[in-house]
Amino acid sequence: MNFTYLDTIIIIVYIAGVTFFGIKIAGKQSSSNDYFLGGKKIPWLAVCFAIVAAETSTLTFISIPGLAYMTNLNFLQLTFGYFIGRVIVAWVILPAYFKGELGTAYTFLSGRFGIPMKNLASGVFMMTRVAADGVRLFATAIPLALILQTSFFAANWSTGSIYVVSISLIALVAFSYTFVGGIRAVIWMDVIQLLIYFAGVITAIIVVSGQLSGGLTGGIATIYGENKLDLFNFSFEGGIKGFFTTPYTLIASILGGAFLSMASHGIDQLIVQRLFAAGSLAASRKALVTTGGIIIIQFALFLFLGTLLYAFYGGADIVSDQVFPKFIIEEMPVGLSGLIVAALLAAAISTLSGSISSLGSATMYDYVIPYYKRLNAANEIIISRLITLIWALLLVGSALIFMQSSQAVVELALSIASFTYGGLLGTFFLGVLFRSPQLKQAIPAFLTGIVFMIFVILFTEIAWTWYTFIGSGVTLLTGLLLTVSAGYFGKK
Repeated sequence: MNFTYLDTIIIIVYIAGVTFFGIKIAGKQSSSNDYFLGGKKIPWLAVCFAIVAAETSTLTFISIPGLAYMTNLNFLQLTFGYFIGRVIVAWVILPAYFKGELGTAYTFLSGRFGIPMKNLASGVFMMTRVAADGVRLFATAIPLALILQTSFFAANWSTGSIYVVSISLIALVAFSYTFVGGIRAVIWMDVIQLLIYFAGVITAIIVVSGQLSGGLTGGIATIYGENKLDLFNFSFEGGIKGFFTTPYTLIASILGGAFLSMASHGIDQLIVQRLFAAGSLAASRKALVTTGGIIIIQFALFLFLGTLLYAFYGGADIVSDQVFPKFIIEEMPVGLSGLIVAALLAAAISTLSGSISSLGSATMYDYVIPYYKRLNAANEIIISRLITLIWALLLVGSALIFMQSSQAVVELALSIASFTYGGLLGTFFLGVLFRSPQLKQAIPAFLTGIVFMIFVILFTEIAWTWYTFIGSGVTLLTGLLLTVSAGYFGKK
């Protein structure tokens, strides 16, 4: 690895700086409302940037350029669906959240269907988040582990030990300011880290362009001639089977992106917690809809970088997820490699800190406060921080488990959300859009949606872009049929 001392210093300064400024910016926390919701006084633009940072992981940073390298810009169609989904969430789901004093997305289900539905949905969120972000933590540790392997103090360490240290170090950085400052520290550090990894990808584009024959203009001419700039896919090849098994057709992308975004930004506490922190429906709407525009720009930059890397390497046979890391390691000028790895770490730490905080808030508001209503503010802070510590340790444990897993198991874990998002979104729509369904219909519908998606994912070739759409549709339809049946047999 062509990493210099300067690059290593940049990484050390970044990690130390994030830890120091994250703790410094935390301020005083006097209640769980301050700790997990920022007192509901966070500026909407900061919430907007924090949402984008939270949904961008190291896997995104590495995989999206690799995807464009192997294909074209078709993936960008999904982001148009992402934007539509956020608009629907802003005007359909968010108003229901701001009608009462809610602490999590799942508290709404308690008022609508009852405590068992809330506990079930919150528990599913927790299991999904721990598994998915455990994988992201492990993936983030890879570049840091490669750096440590070249250092003198880790020369005699085993590979396993190096990964354990890397995972623990990244988790410690995210945990430190999350533990002290709660969501306020998480959001403001997310804003900083968003700027860092945007600077990283723009720097990479400039460096790649400078090494192409003819510069940026020559690179664009090359990738245009190879059809790498194709954006829309209107194909209907393969009949019905082809329609549902091809992931990036225009219809699959728009529908898939919209429903995935409705699930991730409407019912996932990782994002909803930030929306609550904005304090009002109007501010939350502005934050959420604005993220849709930023995401389009962000993915366009990542994808464009991938096409330029295709021009740089001449379309050489390289594993997609190794294309960008290969360029960072072998081609980046001295100092800039450190900046790019810092950007990778920024993308990951922002997601990890948000995950720790969202898991803590779901535990506190869904399982602690409802059953221990006499807690005073001081005790709430103590318990909140203890819960935060427990979830940080569990995320490290999850990452260490995946360190021992095969590639196939990792890929399975990365798609865990696809098993559950449809059921969760369908249940929310059942509660928001219809008055008749009750707990007896909601829980069977939710479980039916999850079981159906397990079958679809494991035993069919349907493209992943359809998963949330299908899962939510099955859940909603099941709930309505059970409601109609209950009414019919009740009248009998």
